[in-house]
Amino acid sequence: MMKKAWTLSILCLTAINVSVAQEDHSFLHPPQVITTSPGPEYQIASRTFQGIPSLARSPKGRLWVVWYASRTGAEDRNNYVLLVTSGDDGRTWSNAVLAIDPDREGPVRAFDPQIWLDPDGRLWLFWAQSIGHDGTVAGVWTITTENPDDPEPHWSDPRRLTDGVMMCKPIVLSSGEWVLPASTWRKTDHSARAVISTDHGKTWHVRGGCQIPPKMRVFDEHMFVERKDGSLWMLARSNTGFLLESVSLDWGKTWPVAQPSTIKHPSARFFIRRLSSGNLLLVKHHKTDERKRLTALLSDDDGRTWSGELLLDERGRISYPDGVQADDGRIFIIYDRNRTKERQIFMAVFTEQDVIAGRPGEQTRLKVLVSQGKEIN
Repeated sequence: MMKKAWTLSILCLTAINVSVAQEDHSFLHPPQVITTSPGPEYQIASRTFQGIPSLARSPKGRLWVVWYASRTGAEDRNNYVLLVTSGDDGRTWSNAVLAIDPDREGPVRAFDPQIWLDPDGRLWLFWAQSIGHDGTVAGVWTITTENPDDPEPHWSDPRRLTDGVMMCKPIVLSSGEWVLPASTWRKTDHSARAVISTDHGKTWHVRGGCQIPPKMRVFDEHMFVERKDGSLWMLARSNTGFLLESVSLDWGKTWPVAQPSTIKHPSARFFIRRLSSGNLLLVKHHKTDERKRLTALLSDDDGRTWSGELLLDERGRISYPDGVQADDGRIFIIYDRNRTKERQIFMAVFTEQDVIAGRPGEQTRLKVLVSQGKEIN
């Protein structure tokens, strides 16, 4: 069955620029997915690097958090993806219940994961897979499960969806189409891509891509929002001190060259999402040029102005927020702190009213520890 899935995924690949990549094409092979009791080599005591998390919530409230790690303390050939879960709203967390490790000691690495609950109730675990740090040959892979409320769900075989690296959840457009952001990073033009599915995730294709000016580029790490007028607003990481932006008026087919927005931000990932109220939530490093002061802001005019200001974590070396809103309105945000020393993953739980008020409310839970690395003797 794995061989069949691999053959089908190869037939669906977009063109891969292997001439500028490696002669070793093992990054195209399906990785090892360990779904039964990942061994001690994947548990806390063996990790010297961990971070870049993502969070999803099942229909009945089970939390899932994914990130990537290494046993050698770096973003390197030893990177693998881990999954943990909580059945009590994040008060306690499991050990690793799943590990994705392409080939143990390398050269292929699994990194930059995301996790997402689709409108049909399926849970998607995405990750990037490549040799080294070449986004042009990296690929977005996924496994899915139909029973995300189960603490030990059955997962599908892995399949490769598209070229590039995906650093934000997909969104569902008013047209019913799904769009995920995938980037080929710094070596290609129109790298910040909109990858579309019109059949609920069965197939995916690149509809268009935005050109990031080379002097402003880092890793793109772009995210989409559909505005109320039907346009798609893209924000992207940059080295300018501001988030870059571009707006597509044709559902992602064409994009003006990205330019700095009015949103100040260091070179780091951010998180933006439309809430059930219709307001936009933006989680960013606020009033700082460093990776600190992680703050939640709101906009009721599609991002033209921002109000409210809930400080989630004032400390330094915190980064890469991701999250989800529950049906009861609570907002869950996950982020990391100091990936090679403390190696901590934290969660914040709050409401839209907390952001409006600018202070924690009765349901607010800040700096909830999900995982913490231990010193290696």
